Amino acid sequence: MVQKRWIRHTALTAVLVLPVITAGCGLFSQQTSKSIDPPPSHVETTENNDPTGQAPVDGQAGGSSLTVYLQDRNGYLAPISIPIAYGAEEMPGQKALELMVDGGTYASTLPEDFRALIPQGTQILSYNYDKERQIAQVDFSEPFISYNALDERDIIESITWTLTAMSGIKGVELSVQGEPLTEMPVAGFPINGELTRAIGINIELADGVAITNSSPVTLYFSADTMNDEQYYVPITRLISRADSPALAAMDELIAGPLNKKALNSVILPDVEVASIEEKDGIVFVDLEDAVYESGHQLPAEMLQAVVLSLTETTGEAEVQIRINGESNLVDTNNNDYSKPVGRPHHVNALKS
Repeated sequence: MVQKRWIRHTALTAVLVLPVITAGCGLFSQQTSKSIDPPPSHVETTENNDPTGQAPVDGQAGGSSLTVYLQDRNGYLAPISIPIAYGAEEMPGQKALELMVDGGTYASTLPEDFRALIPQGTQILSYNYDKERQIAQVDFSEPFISYNALDERDIIESITWTLTAMSGIKGVELSVQGEPLTEMPVAGFPINGELTRAIGINIELADGVAITNSSPVTLYFSADTMNDEQYYVPITRLISRADSPALAAMDELIAGPLNKKALNSVILPDVEVASIEEKDGIVFVDLEDAVYESGHQLPAEMLQAVVLSLTETTGEAEVQIRINGESNLVDTNNNDYSKPVGRPHHVNALKS
């Protein structure tokens, strides 16, 4: 099992409700053009001004795609964009959870190499959205409590990160047969109210760092399916406490993945951070790269991973990237980075 599994062999589970600062937005879409959508300037609403819980796709009232967190063949959770139609009257949060039931109705729509983690046979008995508190409330049927203890944390992370990726949702409350869960029933993961992205995802401990004196950054690395399709994997890495989470995230992103057999670096190690600051909802990062030539296209994986990592770690809405002081940047998919770039609605639209 991959390195992140250390978490399941420690008694410090309660410590790992992490103070992660996150942006509860959608993610990058890896469709053929890998185009970057402008960030939403407000919470998407229905005609009666209630949050939909999912940013509409391509301006549609309903939707044609949902992003759910599934487990890949290496044991990591990754956001996967699933093409599925849902009407304007349907609750996209409930539809997403139905997609995530192992062996469920929508099992054939999931891509190869990925596994749904909600226990087989589970039904979503009710799904409600508390607009005032921005909380999704989910009541599962009894089969939800039947799972392998080693899957417990991944089940919680996949549900929480799927629902909080939807617009207007900041937390999740779970119940089974109408009884609120205060802890998970098999291995006892503590819930203590609503679940948020502060629990982290795919947690790992940086080398030489003590868990009791650590702080989290969430990084996006690259991985490949058996069919050589690239996709992004979020990693919450516990590092030594830092004055600037943004700078720490960039340093760790440049350092690369700890598990190099399953994950790929997105930035060459000779790139350096010249400066980084947060202002008016934007992270401004200036990178130095001795081999970069002005006007040349930059790797799309690198620029997208920087935007994903910095918005996730800082909670800011946009990122302005400069290379050697130059902001007129274009990636290998002809996306323009000359202005601040935000987080699009979906990520990892795999073909199979």
